[in-house]
Amino acid sequence: MNDLNIVLPAKNEGGSIGRVVSQLKSLYPAARVIVVDDGSWDDTARLSCEAGADVISHPYPKGNGAAIKTGARAATGDVIVFMDADGQHDPVDIARLLAKLNTGYDLVVGARQKGSQASVGRGMANGFYNWLATYMSGHEVKDLTSGFRAVRASKFREFLHLLPNGFSYPTTSTMAFFRAGYTVAYEPIHAAKRKGKSHIRIMRDGARFLLIIFKIGTLYSPLKLFVPVAFFLFSLATAWYGYTLTTENRFTNMSALLYTGSVTVFLMGLISEQITALMYKSE
Repeated sequence: MNDLNIVLPAKNEGGSIGRVVSQLKSLYPAARVIVVDDGSWDDTARLSCEAGADVISHPYPKGNGAAIKTGARAATGDVIVFMDADGQHDPVDIARLLAKLNTGYDLVVGARQKGSQASVGRGMANGFYNWLATYMSGHEVKDLTSGFRAVRASKFREFLHLLPNGFSYPTTSTMAFFRAGYTVAYEPIHAAKRKGKSHIRIMRDGARFLLIIFKIGTLYSPLKLFVPVAFFLFSLATAWYGYTLTTENRFTNMSALLYTGSVTVFLMGLISEQITALMYKSE
């Protein structure tokens, strides 16, 4: 496939990058393999180059999302495949992602099957993200955070300004495609155990992953996230007012605070909805 570019963000992946690139070049000799070296201090760049990849090096680590954006800007084909450089993703699966893409989809995500999650905790977190994204978008989301995906390059570049420099680029791009009305599909894959050391730290990145929950809402339909919270506060205020009216025959400050909070949250949702609409306004 002459119009295929395969982008691999890599940071200190010297233990696996050479093998991964060599396999990609063997399976897809006409494809352009782009390795974005995100400030590695090992021999990632050299091994990638020797294996036949085009290497773009960041002078210092900028983040996985920043590497994805660099690769997307450098890609010259009509289709881009993003995959990890640590050996988790099987290059053989690219053919199935491309076959699905060619049936009329704009984005095809490799959905990790049972047993492919790095840990039980992360599997539970991803399951919750998938459920929330399904609720927000109205479309079944089978794997929101998978970094193995095939996409139409022109459509993906529309959302580069929305992508964070950190690890949540898959979440952002998937929800952006749904919001823009583009077609998204999922292809089941099995992710192997990574080679080398993970760059994700539970304590350091835990708060960032919690922000994904709010990002899901603000990127698609903020009112779907804010209205239930506002309704809960309003119901709580009404229940408390009913209790105090019955027992003390008065309206308390707590009821006033809860009512005010519910109105404030609802208005924040309305404002966020308008901001979200402006983000996707066609230029």
